[in-house]
Amino acid sequence: MTDNDGSKHAVVIERSFDAAVDLIWRMWTEPEHFKEWYGPMGARILVAEMDVRVGGRRLVGMAIEAPSGPMQMWFTGEYREVVENERLVYTEAMSDENGNVLSPADMGMPEGHPVRTEVRVELENVGGRTKMVMTHAGIPSDSPGATGWTMALDKLAAYVGARSAR
Repeated sequence: MTDNDGSKHAVVIERSFDAAVDLIWRMWTEPEHFKEWYGPMGARILVAEMDVRVGGRRLVGMAIEAPSGPMQMWFTGEYREVVENERLVYTEAMSDENGNVLSPADMGMPEGHPVRTEVRVELENVGGRTKMVMTHAGIPSDSPGATGWTMALDKLAAYVGARSAR
């Protein structure tokens, strides 16, 4: 659940991968894989702590080269739903490097940005390929966050493609 009406503000991206569902699941749930594709182009994932179980905590640290210079962004959350190879739901909030939640205003976000958002990843085997629907409720579909997700999922497709080519 988000702090606002997720139906008004959500990024929904559907992708199809020429890979088995269990591989795509691992991309979302195993830190060593997640670090390879998450974030917009040019971002580096410094930390990916993932206790993938209902109630488990996550902490992700990202380094980005912004127009104003290098910056770090941290996100924390909790896993709400974990159905292996099928559905992953977690909350996300901006935080410091220790996982202490920061207010959106402190992070320079526009008024009305929720403290917590929700990411839902649904996977389906379609003839040996994986259909993935990622919904990030709580951020507008025309926001920089939406652009970041598009770039990240492009990186995911390239990473999975490179692994499949081996």
